[in-house]
This record gives sequence, structure tokens and C-alpha cells, in this order.
Amino acid sequence: MKAWVLHQINDIRLENVKEPVPAPGEVLVEVKAAGICGSDIPRIYKTGAHTFPLITGHEFSGQVVKCPDKTENDWLGKRVGIFPLIPCGDCAPCKKEQYEMCRNYSYLGSRRDGGFAEYVSVPVRNLIELPENVSYEEAAMLEPMAVAAHAMRRTAPKSTDTVAVCGLGTIGMLLLMFLSEAFKSSGKDTDKLLVIGNKAFQKQIALGMGIREENYCDSKTQDVNKWLMDKTKGLGADVFFECVGKSETFAQGIDCAAAAGKVMLVGNPYSDMSLGQDTYWKILRNQLMLLGTWNSSFTHKPDDDWRYVIERLEQKKIEPAGLITHRLTIEEMEKGFHIMRDKTEDYVKIMMCR
Repeated sequence: MKAWVLHQINDIRLENVKEPVPAPGEVLVEVKAAGICGSDIPRIYKTGAHTFPLITGHEFSGQVVKCPDKTENDWLGKRVGIFPLIPCGDCAPCKKEQYEMCRNYSYLGSRRDGGFAEYVSVPVRNLIELPENVSYEEAAMLEPMAVAAHAMRRTAPKSTDTVAVCGLGTIGMLLLMFLSEAFKSSGKDTDKLLVIGNKAFQKQIALGMGIREENYCDSKTQDVNKWLMDKTKGLGADVFFECVGKSETFAQGIDCAAAAGKVMLVGNPYSDMSLGQDTYWKILRNQLMLLGTWNSSFTHKPDDDWRYVIERLEQKKIEPAGLITHRLTIEEMEKGFHIMRDKTEDYVKIMMCR
């Protein structure tokens, strides 16, 4: 089969490799769509993976084509999304079904072979069946959508809260999509949803989601702190989502949070994070709640994040396919890697489609 194999840092090649053989409790999935995550780029070109050689890619969907264990035959032919984190099942978080916080996990695409290939071996417990009206492309975005939904659901904004989203990469865009849907479903005034970005194309997408132009701040041309405090009449944001991962935006979140507000850290850090003494004092004196998240709940129960996302996809309350800016064949994937590495084009989600 064809697969993109990472041999060492900055050495990724499209190769013909052996089709994987599923272990007990696993099935073979034919990959139908796979998105490139922002974390894939440093993994390929800068930081490397946990093991080499490795087939990268953890945002993907497909169809089950082989079930070596006949007890899993019910999955044969089914269209599936894939939770990429493989929990140990034995640590304290796993015992509480908090699998996203597993202390000894494996991970498709970073610790074992993932989705930038024609076929992947996947544990059955990591599969979620797709409704007929959910496309493979949408399903390949389940992982980042669930991450965004998890961040939103953990903060549980109240109907009276002013909410700010800072950073409009893929997760920020999806978070904005879920917040907009939640606001509209509850009849909440979207005037209380504030957005901070730095690219013209991001602004257009945000406006397309129903964000008011006066509620969008361009961080390149405007003073974010002054703008947000003016918008909230000096009160600040009750919930501030930091989706960038830089010290300055972390500090902005604290500076712009309301008294007893929440700052949700979502962005992967670019480097070491630091806070000035005055900013730290604001955490104490404003009694702020700092929260962090990096993954999502996947328990196969009706209330987990993946079911939450699937329901909204099935009901067409959200339409994430509009965020796909590039569709590439498996042979063209390196172009997508370079676009994201070098920032040569505007993009939100770059996806391999078959």
C-alpha cells in the first residue's frame, strides 16, 4: 500500500509498504479521508516522533475492510470515524473513564502508524460508526471537532456570559462554530460572542458563521485589550478561550477576563510559557479559573464529546466541510505539508481525500 513514512526529522517519503496486519481486537480500515493537523508539521519537520519509521496522521476516517477476529465481524463494511488515542485501560484516569488523560497511552500517527496511508490497523474500541448522512470528510474532522467541543463543554458558558475566542486556526474555527450553534440553539444574543484573529480570510469565515463585524478584532491592527474592554464596558470576558499557545495571548486572556472569569487554554504552546508578576496578580485578585485541555472524551456513552459532535453533524447543525480549503490525493500530500510549514497560502483544513 502507499503511505507517507517519516524516517527521521525532515525526512518523510511516499513509499509502498506492507499492508498492516491487525492484532487481536483490531480491524483493518481503508482510509477515505485524512486531515493534516497543525501538530503534524513540527512532528515531521522539527521535533520528530516517538518512534521511527512512522506513518503519521491522526485525523482520519474510513471503512472497515477486514476483521481477522471473527467476533468483530459486525464492523465489516461499516463507515467509521477513529479516536486516535489508545488508552492503557489500567491507570487512574482510565479507571474513571477519563481516557483522554491516560498516563500510558499510545496514539495513532505519533506513537504508532496512523492515517496518511491507504490502510490502518485500528483497535475496535477506537471506532465510532458514522450515520449515513455524515461524509468521510466530515468524519475526518471528528477529532479536532471533539477537542473544540470538549473545551466549550468544560467551561459551560452561561446564557448571560460574554465569551471571547482568541486564535482562529482549525480548533479556534471549530470552537467558534460550536459556540455559534450553541448560542443560536439557546436563543442567546450573539452580540456576546467576541472573536480575535489576525487574517482577512479568517474574518470572512467568522462573519459567515454569523459573527457581527463589530465583534471581530484584528489583532494586527487593533489593541486587543482595549478593544475587548471597550466592548464589555470594562467588565471583561466571562470566558476567554486562548487558542494560540503564546505567552502574549495567554497574558491577554488573563488581562481581559472578568472578575471570577474563566480562561480556557486550548492552543498547543509554541515555546516555554511565562507570565509577568502583574499578570499573575490578576489571577489572584480577580479569582480567575484557569483550565486546560488538549483532547476529548471518548467513552462510547451518549454524553461523550464524540457523540455530541456526531449528533450535530447528523442533524446538520454544523457544517465543518466548509472549512476544508485544500483537497489533495495521497500523492499530493507533501504540497499540503509545505503549505502549512511555510505559510505560503491561506488555509484552514488541508485534507487527503480518496
